[in-house]
Amino acid sequence: MKVATYNVNGINGRLPVLLRWLQQAQPDVVCLQELKASDDKFPRQALLDAGYHAVWHGQKSWNGVAILSKSEHIKEYSRGLPGDEEDTHSRYIEATVNGLLICCLYLPNGNPAPGPKFDYKMEWFKRLQKRAKYLLKLELPIILVGDFNVMPTELDVYKPERWVDDALFRPEVRKAFKNLVAQGWTDAIRELHPNEIIYTFWDYFRNAYGRNAGLRLDHFLLSPDLAKRLKKAKVDKEVRGWEKSSDHAPVWIELGK
Repeated sequence: MKVATYNVNGINGRLPVLLRWLQQAQPDVVCLQELKASDDKFPRQALLDAGYHAVWHGQKSWNGVAILSKSEHIKEYSRGLPGDEEDTHSRYIEATVNGLLICCLYLPNGNPAPGPKFDYKMEWFKRLQKRAKYLLKLELPIILVGDFNVMPTELDVYKPERWVDDALFRPEVRKAFKNLVAQGWTDAIRELHPNEIIYTFWDYFRNAYGRNAGLRLDHFLLSPDLAKRLKKAKVDKEVRGWEKSSDHAPVWIELGK
């Protein structure tokens, strides 16, 4: 089973790129972030024509998450991260697909830091930790997947000394990610590629993609039983170089039975 994540940076504007990649890569399940589209503007029919059923949580102009599945047996499990009724950002959705619980997330950026946006990010992280701890108790095969807006270690960022004060790399953020993983989750990319330089995001400025000046922001965290089924993990880096592509590349893992 091939499960992917892709921050599309605007699903309707990038739809030709997304459809091209889906046809080429043929993932079974895909988590999307930054739809930047309200629920009624989600391109359901185009994706259905491409062979994918979907559940989504949209928001006009900002945020937005979706889960696509080749299987029609996809069912929304929950939407919105619990813990703050006043949080209206569409950043989190859960669905069951073929016996898996897929949790698609788009964690806040948090810049500028310090400040209200950084405080929101850290509070969101606390809520995610609480939800993740609850989910582990269900003893189901679970994936927490998406754009975490965190570079966990210096290996995950080009020239880390330039990022020490950024909300994506501040010590508090890296510690929050580390504490989340310590609940019992497995970072799939690092499990299979512990010492390799792997990036999933390249800025549009300063020829970042051409220089491979990237960041690893997109992660798969696997529950203990699911981690045993992990076979492969890869970034489809070349997609970032396509015309009118997102600043993220698709990332995927392969799970055995």
